[in-house]
Amino acid sequence: MADCNETLRELETFLDGELTDDTLLGIRAHLGSCQDCLQAFDFHAELRMVISAKCKNDEMPAGLVDKIQACFGDEALGTGDTH
Repeated sequence: MADCNETLRELETFLDGELTDDTLLGIRAHLGSCQDCLQAFDFHAELRMVISAKCKNDEMPAGLVDKIQACFGDEALGTGDTH
């Protein structure tokens, strides 16, 4: 079972859905029994929703896609060849 430190350290990874099954189960169990960590989780989840909603209304700055591609290649935008 995860403790408070591990849970708080892994919140973003948890919200991204990038945890291993074992870690995910431990974090979920901890959130079910720790009100303080559950409140932190709720805050982070709500903050992500607010940021996501805000960003949907904003235009992407001109040239941003080109800068991302220059730094990370086409894979960063999900348009690269996956072979």
